[in-house]
Amino acid sequence: MKTILLTVAVSLGVAFILGLLLGLFKKIFAVKVDPKIQAIQDVLSGGNCGGCGFAGCAAFAAAVVKGEAEPNGCVAGGPSVAEKVAQIMGVSVSAKRLVTILACKGTNSCASPRGTYNGIKTCAAAAMSVNGTKDCSFGCIGFGDCVEACGFDGIFMGKDGIPVVDYSKCVGCGKCAKACPKHLFSIINAETKGSVALCSNRSDNKPSIKKNCSVGCIKCGICEKKCPEKCLTVTNGIPVVDYSKCTSCGICISSCPDKVLDLIQNVVNI
Repeated sequence: MKTILLTVAVSLGVAFILGLLLGLFKKIFAVKVDPKIQAIQDVLSGGNCGGCGFAGCAAFAAAVVKGEAEPNGCVAGGPSVAEKVAQIMGVSVSAKRLVTILACKGTNSCASPRGTYNGIKTCAAAAMSVNGTKDCSFGCIGFGDCVEACGFDGIFMGKDGIPVVDYSKCVGCGKCAKACPKHLFSIINAETKGSVALCSNRSDNKPSIKKNCSVGCIKCGICEKKCPEKCLTVTNGIPVVDYSKCTSCGICISSCPDKVLDLIQNVVNI
């Protein structure tokens, strides 16, 4: 009995000493965490989407405090979160809302299919194996890799075979753009106004373009010629707009024979 009691006493004594040592070591080697980091984390969206360029919200918060990231870097949170982060840091920022635009209108009824695809049903796999499932090798493949990548339910597959952006949910995090093997998505300021080309076909083979997709840009150059502000140029096969000059007059849009162009404010519509 004495042996048992002695063993218990020794064990308790050792445990007590180890506890004191651990507490001492914790104080000695403790890493001080700036309270601003936790404060910033508390106001972030918590989506860990990576749109800020960091691994997650915690990494972004730490980077802001260290001066390695701007307070308005949380694209998922938008202007409201940017203002809160700026207040915590004691600075002022100009925040903007970002959204994504799909530069393709090649629905199932507009773009001809290349044939029956029997491979893995992902855009990445189809692009790697047969360069897409449509005769237009530049167009949307339609298996929804972008939908799977979006962490905000901001994109869904439409009934016509191409993804549709829900601008009430899209935060412009850029995950859809990274997931698309055809690079059809672009991230823009939601307040941008002006004309945009909803086509990514850069081929100069006009008959082939028209045959493969009824809404593909045939590089006729009418939009460039008709633009009164001279702010639109066909560059590498795609109409490119200088938004510092564009007045949203819509002349290029009405002049386009294949209705490739549209106003950003009409597309985003928020």
